[in-house]
Amino acid sequence: MGFRPFVKRLADTEGLAGRVWNHPGGVEIEVEGPPQGLQTFLARLSAEPPPLAQIESLESESVPARGLSGFAFAPSESGPSATLPPPDAAMCGACRNEISDPQDHRHLYPFTTCVDCGPRYTILRSLPYDRPHTTMADFEMCARCSAEYEDPAGRRLHAQTNACPVCGPRLIWLSPAEADSFLEELSDPTRTPTPAGLPGGSPPGRVTGEASLQRAIQALRRDQILAIKGIGGFHLACDATSGTAVAMLRGRKGRDGKPLALMARSVEEVRRYAVVSPFEERLLESSARPIVLLARREGIDPSKLAAGVAPGSPDLGFFLPYSPLHHLLMEGLDTPMVLTSGNLSDEPIAYQDRDAVRRLRPVADGFLLHDRPIEHPADDSVFRAFRERPYPVRRSRGYVPNPVPFRGADLPLLAVGAHQKNTFCLTREARAFLSVHHGDLDHPEAFQAFERSIEGLTRLLGINPQLIVHDLHPDYGSTRLAVELGERLGVPLVGVQHHQAHVASVLAETGHASKVVGIAYDGTGYGTDGTIWGGEVFVGEAAELTRCAHWEQFPLPGGDLAGRQLWRSALGLLLTVAGNLGEDDDWIAARLAGLPAATAWEAHPWRSLAPAARRGFASPMTSSVGRMFDGVAAIIGIRHQASFEAEGAILLEGLARAHFRDGLPSPTAPPPWPGQNSAGVPEPASQTMPEPAPRTAPEPLGLRALPLRPLVTGLLEDLSSGLSPAAVAGRFHHQIAWTTADVAGSLAEQAGADTVALGGGVFQNLVLLEMTVRFLEAKGLRALIHREVPTNDGGLSLGQAEIAAARLA
Repeated sequence: MGFRPFVKRLADTEGLAGRVWNHPGGVEIEVEGPPQGLQTFLARLSAEPPPLAQIESLESESVPARGLSGFAFAPSESGPSATLPPPDAAMCGACRNEISDPQDHRHLYPFTTCVDCGPRYTILRSLPYDRPHTTMADFEMCARCSAEYEDPAGRRLHAQTNACPVCGPRLIWLSPAEADSFLEELSDPTRTPTPAGLPGGSPPGRVTGEASLQRAIQALRRDQILAIKGIGGFHLACDATSGTAVAMLRGRKGRDGKPLALMARSVEEVRRYAVVSPFEERLLESSARPIVLLARREGIDPSKLAAGVAPGSPDLGFFLPYSPLHHLLMEGLDTPMVLTSGNLSDEPIAYQDRDAVRRLRPVADGFLLHDRPIEHPADDSVFRAFRERPYPVRRSRGYVPNPVPFRGADLPLLAVGAHQKNTFCLTREARAFLSVHHGDLDHPEAFQAFERSIEGLTRLLGINPQLIVHDLHPDYGSTRLAVELGERLGVPLVGVQHHQAHVASVLAETGHASKVVGIAYDGTGYGTDGTIWGGEVFVGEAAELTRCAHWEQFPLPGGDLAGRQLWRSALGLLLTVAGNLGEDDDWIAARLAGLPAATAWEAHPWRSLAPAARRGFASPMTSSVGRMFDGVAAIIGIRHQASFEAEGAILLEGLARAHFRDGLPSPTAPPPWPGQNSAGVPEPASQTMPEPAPRTAPEPLGLRALPLRPLVTGLLEDLSSGLSPAAVAGRFHHQIAWTTADVAGSLAEQAGADTVALGGGVFQNLVLLEMTVRFLEAKGLRALIHREVPTNDGGLSLGQAEIAAARLA
């Protein structure tokens, strides 16, 4: 990140002598000269660091002058390093000007970098961050690049990724017909491979260099799908205005309705399709270059953006070019480009050339490769903005491996995270290092990527965990690996309840150490009573969070099937309320007949499932707010079958956002459906409904259930009266937020707390989050939310580490 060159320039400016070098403890500087010059040097050292540098601490001491002359770079010292691995950084403006200048020798060169930009973590093999420790080690600099590397006045002084068309990495184009021969070349022992393991030399007719770039641009203009090797892995790309190309990409990738990420040339181009606030603009243009979820503009011309990019979604996910290759591709197109992870659905991102060509051949019409190896794969990060501050959805490239706040522990910890949206967390003293996003561990290749990532980051950081923390669910892939690692390394294990970890993750990030009311709303998680939790309210501190309330449990007919077949969650809600009222299936049938989407229910075998659900057969009980959102989406009629996780909830949020276009309800307004209260005493459930397993110990504040009856009956009455789906969706959000704030306020008063922590994937819904925070603030309570790690399962590993550290303390 150019810190040592910055130190040298600073010393030269002040007329000081000395030396600077990388040291296992950070960066060391020996500097001598007049006292006033030394004081100015120290002040500027802290106040004017390079754009990518973060100074955590600065210690100085006086030593006798040695009569040094000039200021020099001393060799780096080896050993376990406390210096942090830098994250990848987007291309800077100066480098962009060079690749756009026909007179510059780096014109159109897609691997142009300097000390202020370029790949870092994804190419780093070991610390300190010097060229021999990166995947650029085998690219020997030419005389011109070497001169830049040694030039104290230039911005490439000790730029470890410095390269040009003469000496640096190159592009390689592969047509589908060349893919087979390319794989054969990779297996040919007579060829000397390039640094990335690609075949040395080029067969006759093989397109490389600038011509590869032009082939790729032409292919995109012809509605073809490309596999493009980037900084952290491969992307699949196509023209975002072509409905044909987008539909073909979805079909080949196996991605039905989930929104696709879009790359645009500039913020001005993004504004043609989405609403961009000043903060969102800064987030788009930041060096991390995340995908930013933005509110879609109404009335977008289908010829300007294919409808299949994000069907039905109220948001569009845009990001700006962050590598020279992206800039060059976008300059050759007149349209936004779909740029989605290079994988088939549920697989990890491809990042090695042989694997990528093999896996993506059924999808891609061409491959744009390069011969710079990727050491650590990293998906693109995804963020939203909430109250003009960042709100992470996926934290990966551009942010990892920067540490996040953590209470600190005497022992180094490894927390292995969740089964879905997996990340793991390594700790060293008061630093917590979250991994890149691994996705869902159901797929064998995703699980293998998870294992490799643990090995790679522990080696890079030099951390040897002395305690492994895992979720209580015995069938999570992360739990199974924790057990295996514990046995292999002889390291003890500790299990942490899923929703307690969600709350503790917020506490870790915000540094809150006193008593709190913790709300955890998500899809599903293994509860300590043997049921499926997901709508939980706790009181306490990280070391001991006591479950004091939850949403009334309802059955999930078919178990995991309800995650995609949303009508099953709806049936569970209706069965619970019917049981509370002492009604039978005819009551449910009458309610369904009055719904706007009544005919859709005729295709569902709900009558045959109802008796089994009442008996608890293949119908686990849950308090999940995420499944409640799914069920309400089906009852309203906006989605009965989801093509991706949380699709119903996303569409429900979009309807609520439309309903509240002119403003959210006042915090003092009563809930839409009376009868909901923090006492949470539902009428007795039907005797035929399965009861949760008895708890082993009473809760000090009592365990209360928040009743479903007012919510579900109010919802049904509104729909039968002809209220619009958007209005009903808005009232549902209002009811959940009001009830959440009500129970939190009641428990805070009893417990003597003034703070509420909000965690879990349901709080990715910004309408629900804003209303809940407003209602809590109106009660004089402080609301804590995530700002650095995702509120979904991507932030769970931090909470696991926080609870383990608190219990150790």
